[in-house]
Amino acid sequence: MPASGQFDGWVPHTEVGSGEGGTESGGEHGAGGESGSEGSRDSEEASGNLLTLDQSFDEVRLGARLIMAYQPADNTFVGTVENTTNGILNQVRVEIHLSNGVELGPTTPVDMAPGQVIDVVLPASGQFDGWVPHAEVGSGEAGGESGGEHGSRGEHGSGDRG
Repeated sequence: MPASGQFDGWVPHTEVGSGEGGTESGGEHGAGGESGSEGSRDSEEASGNLLTLDQSFDEVRLGARLIMAYQPADNTFVGTVENTTNGILNQVRVEIHLSNGVELGPTTPVDMAPGQVIDVVLPASGQFDGWVPHAEVGSGEAGGESGGEHGSRGEHGSGDRG
């Protein structure tokens, strides 16, 4: 059930995995789950661990720095994702989960060079009063998100979902 009402706390998360059979080889939504290290997205939203619309997000996790904020005048989330490592981050993408159950994104996966910063713009839809952003990183070479929430996009069909 989507969360509703006022929120005074949040626990957003950034997910980073190599896609090489590590602890998150299944991706957030893949068969591997989250390896028990975090609860499911649905339980996070139901418990009210969302940002309010006037809060911004700035978190670095395993090399991916995601900065996001909501712009009510445009009904859009804007920000950046940055590679803070000395190596390439593969298949970087951003999602935002809204309190009304809508998922914005994922953005088109991009391989990021060290220090590279990419602008992120995700238009919102519907009525909502909370949000949970996260960046995902992983090549998808050993599991990735196949069979997960996002299907086999990019992994088996090279983006062609024909």
